[in-house]
Amino acid sequence: MNRKVGPRWALVVFLVLAIYPLFPAFDGWFFSATARSLGAQMPTLFIFAILAMGLNLVVGNVGLLHLGIAAFFGIGAYTMGILTVPAYPFEIGFWLALPCGIAAAAAVGLFIGVPTLRLRGDYLALVTLGFGEVVRFTLKNLDAITAGTRSLVPVPPPATPILTVDWLQDFRPFYYLTLGFLVIVYWMLGSLERSKLGRAWVAVREDELAASCMGLNVSRLKLSAFICSAGIAGLAGGLYASTITSTAQPDAYDFNRSIFLLCCLILGGLGSRNGVLLGVFLLYGFDQILSPIVDEKLQLAYGAPIRREFLGIPISAQMQTFAGWRLFLFGVVLIVMMRYRPSGLIPNDRIKEELPPDPDARPATK
Repeated sequence: MNRKVGPRWALVVFLVLAIYPLFPAFDGWFFSATARSLGAQMPTLFIFAILAMGLNLVVGNVGLLHLGIAAFFGIGAYTMGILTVPAYPFEIGFWLALPCGIAAAAAVGLFIGVPTLRLRGDYLALVTLGFGEVVRFTLKNLDAITAGTRSLVPVPPPATPILTVDWLQDFRPFYYLTLGFLVIVYWMLGSLERSKLGRAWVAVREDELAASCMGLNVSRLKLSAFICSAGIAGLAGGLYASTITSTAQPDAYDFNRSIFLLCCLILGGLGSRNGVLLGVFLLYGFDQILSPIVDEKLQLAYGAPIRREFLGIPISAQMQTFAGWRLFLFGVVLIVMMRYRPSGLIPNDRIKEELPPDPDARPATK
């Protein structure tokens, strides 16, 4: 992919997203048969795009298999909740709590990264997976601080003393807030990739031994990427808690969340910011936006499912819906992608060149 095309492609997408709320008639046309609003669901999509780009920093740019990104996401969300909900005496507000959530997630990333980043491959993946489960059970069992499974509510919206903004009834304030942070993170990571630090990360990903022989401190480079990724996840967590006015239950930050984001990277393209955006838009859009819409329209057209068995095999009500097959479709898509396009839909140039040639491909003949 031409490197000049990527920024232009992203610029067009961001411009379209920026003007979308100015045309509310689109929701009425596309969602005419349902009570859903695409604009109201887009802030969550933008937040997951920020989180996925944080994961891509470690997995795609440095080559470390990280399976605990949801834990840092939860740390950011609960830091936001503890510092802003009326149940605690802090109530410092969104604009002060958000940097605190970023700092808390980054500090935990430093604490975990120093002893564990000496591990490689599957061992590092297992450690990050275990850390994610430890954080989830800690949030669930610290009832006096995190409210256990009840979550912390209500997380107040950002204060805007100059402007009068209805954060709860109008989706546009959170829409533009989360979109603005997504653009900032996208630009920041692009600058990092072109910097000396970003090139050093790529060197570590391609060959740790060669990078260390060239005088690079591999441990520090890994740790810096791990901390940056944790901080971005904390940013996404703080935005998420404020958007849904709750920290959500601890199970919202489980292993499935991390795997879902990793699937977005694989589908879009490891190491490619544009690929990450596309992967999140496709998978989250299919899972949380398209599937419920299709189910509602099928419900209106055909009524409730009435078949309870097929060829003597019981059929659950969930499997009679379009959304009930989404995990099956995810698996099929990933298998096809890994077979025919392992570099992703919008591959990173360097990673694409690293892939071995297709053994089934035949040389071109004149």
